[in-house]
Amino acid sequence: MDISVIRLSLIIPAHNEEDYLPRLLDTVEIARESYQGDSSAIEVIVVDNMSTDKTAEIARDRGCTVIEEPKRIIAAVRNRGASIARGEILLFTDADNWIDPNTFNAIDQSISSPKVVAGATGVHLERMSLGIAAAYMVMIPMVWITGMDTGVVFCRRADFEKIGGYNEARRFAEDVEFLWDLRKLGWKKGQRLVRLRSVKATTSTRKFDRFGDWHYVGLILVAMISWLIPKRIVEKMAKEYWYSDQDH
Repeated sequence: MDISVIRLSLIIPAHNEEDYLPRLLDTVEIARESYQGDSSAIEVIVVDNMSTDKTAEIARDRGCTVIEEPKRIIAAVRNRGASIARGEILLFTDADNWIDPNTFNAIDQSISSPKVVAGATGVHLERMSLGIAAAYMVMIPMVWITGMDTGVVFCRRADFEKIGGYNEARRFAEDVEFLWDLRKLGWKKGQRLVRLRSVKATTSTRKFDRFGDWHYVGLILVAMISWLIPKRIVEKMAKEYWYSDQDH
């Protein structure tokens, strides 16, 4: 396919995601069919991060571009996908999400505005409980104040390169730093971050299923005082929470 026809590159980091990836790719296909432009202008890149299951096979069978990244750092995985992406606009989403049918249209329309530097769709959670709702309420004020969100994150390739992509020195919260850097870049150009709440993605609650519905409130508090905690302890927590194979 000629590089000139690619506009949107969706990058999906994946480590042992055979149980979740098909669901995401089903919704990606629906969103491609709903795209008001040429569906061939959208490429899907799955970055296989040392999977030992059928993740890569599933992605190839579904027509995705598959590339490997051996470094078990999520920032490096996202950056690896961006390094081969051919689109003018880069999109990032996790393998355990599924996206709204109008996602590509909404992102294309939004990023076409000179007033927008980047943005995210936000998410719905696949289930709700009192503990999950408490975590959600803790996060909401920060989202409102900063304009930063999750779900499907998007930006222009040129701006991705200007800020140096995701910070690979971070084992977690790299997505927060990424959007913060884009926000600062936007300030300089009179642009802003946007939240496309009409096309929120849905995300799994597998972390809550594994660690308990109230665990995230404690995790947020730990993150707030992480600078007081010895680095080795923070690294151990990050490895257990984000880089364990038990829930992938």
